[in-house]
Amino acid sequence: MFSFFQKKTFLVDYLHGLVDIHNHILPGLDDGAKTVEESIVLINEFSKFGVKNFVFTPHIMDNYYPNTPETIKKSFDLLRSELETKNMDHIQTDYAAEHMIDENFENMLLNKTVMPLKKEYLLIEMSYLQPSISFNAAIHKIASESYFPILAHPERYIYYHNTFKTYQFLKSKGILFQLNLLSLGGYYGTEIQKVALKLLGKGLVDFVSSDLHNTNQLNQLKETKITTSTLNLVLPVIENTILSFY
Repeated sequence: MFSFFQKKTFLVDYLHGLVDIHNHILPGLDDGAKTVEESIVLINEFSKFGVKNFVFTPHIMDNYYPNTPETIKKSFDLLRSELETKNMDHIQTDYAAEHMIDENFENMLLNKTVMPLKKEYLLIEMSYLQPSISFNAAIHKIASESYFPILAHPERYIYYHNTFKTYQFLKSKGILFQLNLLSLGGYYGTEIQKVALKLLGKGLVDFVSSDLHNTNQLNQLKETKITTSTLNLVLPVIENTILSFY
């Protein structure tokens, strides 16, 4: 039966316990939350549907968001202090980064200034306009430094949509895929939604996360409905994300 006729359910009803490993909640670092107050609002809203464990991942992007371990820790400490002041110690937090594969990335690897998740996973991204020229070399060097690369939101790289085998090739190279939850509801457009569902259906997705930047996106996430068949595909990925990062 076509998915149009399938019963739909709210995605957030099944996110309880999720570890959100990709978001832009840390204040004042990139195109995400601007203030500590905004960060607290986002965390409070997440906690209402059972998401209370976060790894904050601000952008590190040369010439745009040149964050460093020092700037990220300073923002994290500020937010952590506010959480304690508001008696929100039950919120579990850690920090890493989302690394753009650009001309500065390999220098960061060489100088050991990358920001991994759980000391072993490295969250990476590319431009939405074209793949990074140095992507293959970067993947090789990531592996040589004993990190597991996680490619953020692979469904959003439109230049791969007509060559789906590229996704399978990337997986064969040991690259892990992190899908954006908002993609499942069509927030980024129907074409990206189709690719997200195809990646799930082919078993290529390892982790899911919010990639949340603001309250508008959080409100969109609250309204996201998915079919029963999609829910059955995403539930094991939610569980794997929890088991891998809790």
